[in-house]
Amino acid sequence: MKLYLAGPDVFLPDAAEIGRRKKALCRERGFEGLYPLDNDLPEDAAAIFAANRDLMDQAEAGLFNLSPFRGPSADAGTVFELGYMAAQGKPVFGYSNAAASYAARAVRSHGPTIEKDGILRDRDGIMIERFGLADNLMIAEAIADSGGAFVVIAEREKPTLAAIHAFLECLNAV
Repeated sequence: MKLYLAGPDVFLPDAAEIGRRKKALCRERGFEGLYPLDNDLPEDAAAIFAANRDLMDQAEAGLFNLSPFRGPSADAGTVFELGYMAAQGKPVFGYSNAAASYAARAVRSHGPTIEKDGILRDRDGIMIERFGLADNLMIAEAIADSGGAFVVIAEREKPTLAAIHAFLECLNAV
């Protein structure tokens, strides 16, 4: 089974090594990991988009690193890829290094908050969803709807953004 391996890992200084490690972990379990940096591409946005879309089209399922990236939620590009694969009816699996709920992270980054009439609002008066989920409800529910799983394990290994322990548990869920 081919698995598309997505996430903000591709922005880390050792992104290629992390990709090799995750692909090796896939092989140990009988899967073929498809990592965005497998493509030898010029720094061209359209070419990168097309190549990653081709990898997603080849994959039978996707594993998505949904660890918070530059804010309380997952990387926007990774979320797009998850939605793309879910829309194709493929199983999608998520994993994260953040033990706190999405709401708790939003409160930390956008506080102080107020609660009025049972609705939690950030410092700008904008509602914060409180479903106790690991990320925004559309992300978590897309995973559940596809038959996938969302694994959350607080990461202590460097780099924490790679979320290797959560990746392994997510891989086991496949």
